[in-house]
Amino acid sequence: MSEEVVHLDVFEGYGGRKQRLYSYSTLIGVFNLILAVFLLVAKRTGREIPDRIDAKDIALLGVASHKLSLMGAEDAVTSPIRAPFTEFQEKESPKSVDERPRGEGLRRSIGELITCKFCLGMWVASFFTYGLVLAPRVTRLIATLFAVVTVSDHLHQTYKALVKRA
Repeated sequence: MSEEVVHLDVFEGYGGRKQRLYSYSTLIGVFNLILAVFLLVAKRTGREIPDRIDAKDIALLGVASHKLSLMGAEDAVTSPIRAPFTEFQEKESPKSVDERPRGEGLRRSIGELITCKFCLGMWVASFFTYGLVLAPRVTRLIATLFAVVTVSDHLHQTYKALVKRA
């Protein structure tokens, strides 16, 4: 009696791009590992996971996450952090640069993650939320800093637009 082995390749539709899926899977694993470590630390230190997060904290962390993810993904001053995973394209403005992910595999996937403000936003928001549970006072202080910078940036843009109109 012969047994036929069925080989099921769940990634077959991706052809030569399977490596990208493996790299993305690694990042998903790291993200979830960090979540698991957070939950473990919260439990071991007796920190309660709140039933609800106050709307003021959601607004504060949301604005701070927006600003920090934008800074991390695009600001010229944070380009040394992205440099191992990106390739400089051009300087868009004095504060912003255009970069493209470089390399293959995990290096490229990290480059894609850190040049995408939306992708990076998920990680930043998660860290702020974990911080709210583990160290709420420090987290609110840091989030307030980024929220204040966001308000300042919008006031600068409004002023600039008004000056142009005048």
